[in-house]
Amino acid sequence: MSRPEIARIQQELSAARLDGWLLYDFHNRDGIAYRVLGLDFGKFTSRRWFYFIPAQGTPVKLCSRVEPTKLDALPGEARFYLSWRELHASLKELLGAGRGPRRIAMQFSPQANIPYVSTVDGGTIDLVRSLGVELCSSADLVQTFDALLGEEAYRSHVAAGERVVRIKDEAFARVGEELRAGRTLTEHALQQFIVKRFAEEGLTCKGELPIVGTNEHPADPHFEPTPANTRPIRKGDTLLIDLWAKLEQPGAVFYDITWCGFVGAAPPAKYVEIFSVVRDARDAAVALVRERFASRQPLHGWEVDDACRAVVERAGYGRFFIHRTGHSIGEEVHGNGVNIDNLETKDERLLVPGICFSIEPGIYLAGEMAVRSEINVFITPAGSVEVSGPSQRELILVEV
Repeated sequence: MSRPEIARIQQELSAARLDGWLLYDFHNRDGIAYRVLGLDFGKFTSRRWFYFIPAQGTPVKLCSRVEPTKLDALPGEARFYLSWRELHASLKELLGAGRGPRRIAMQFSPQANIPYVSTVDGGTIDLVRSLGVELCSSADLVQTFDALLGEEAYRSHVAAGERVVRIKDEAFARVGEELRAGRTLTEHALQQFIVKRFAEEGLTCKGELPIVGTNEHPADPHFEPTPANTRPIRKGDTLLIDLWAKLEQPGAVFYDITWCGFVGAAPPAKYVEIFSVVRDARDAAVALVRERFASRQPLHGWEVDDACRAVVERAGYGRFFIHRTGHSIGEEVHGNGVNIDNLETKDERLLVPGICFSIEPGIYLAGEMAVRSEINVFITPAGSVEVSGPSQRELILVEV
């Protein structure tokens, strides 16, 4: 595992006017802390540990005497506790409580505005506050040290994308081939074809299977075809395929797209209409990101959501766009960086160089049909905005 970038973390703490970052875990609840510190998340933690990185000075490790070697891989001074009284006293001392105002970051979010990084339990938050320090969210630090992609990670994303796009094309083509041959192809069978192709191409979706749905099925945004609920894909069906995967190698980053099509030559007018609205909303979001970065103006996740959602609302379909515009992408398909969201949460984190995220507006008409168009966007270290892979311009028409 890599060692934590202590000097860089301290620079970020100073820039944010924070006195330190307190990382903590119990019973392997906070995967973020393990990734930031380069620790093995697979080893069980039976006692509480704390690792304090001050804005200046030497980090401090605080471990139970029952698990005294838990943080041996990390730099810094080692301290130990046995009783809860010792734990409380040690925490107060290492945080510098009582020596003037102290602003300390932890993995929590006020009012749970960014729940994705809010992993510290409420009782521990109460404990640390009771020691006389001001707690601040580590959300921006988490984005910097757990969500920004280096060059190699981004290359893995692009490489996965090339394969995923090819498999997407094969999936739509397979529908036509099977139907023209007079054979039955179900949603579930097409999903399993995609998963099989992932394995053949050295990709993994980590057991989270692709979405393949016809007509009203994908009006549930997280519809998953199973042997019990699947049905044959037929001529005249609308078809949505959402697929995500990454290279089967350490440090690889996911690629996540959704494309829509129609089985036949003449899709319903409403389907064409809502696809056009979703496509234009997607493009409006990308345009805002490009505009702000070109002019070197700050941009928050919630603002991109607003720009995208406004297009859908103007078209009269606002109440049918029932999820955020996009999510962070990393080694997990939903990463820990800024989300494109002013619906489910108000994500006030900034879009910064090194982040990768989806833009995926949708319109979901229960009992009828659904459209979603999903692309992946990366902000390069130089601040240019790259859409990795093609963007769907028109519905795919499957020849039958």
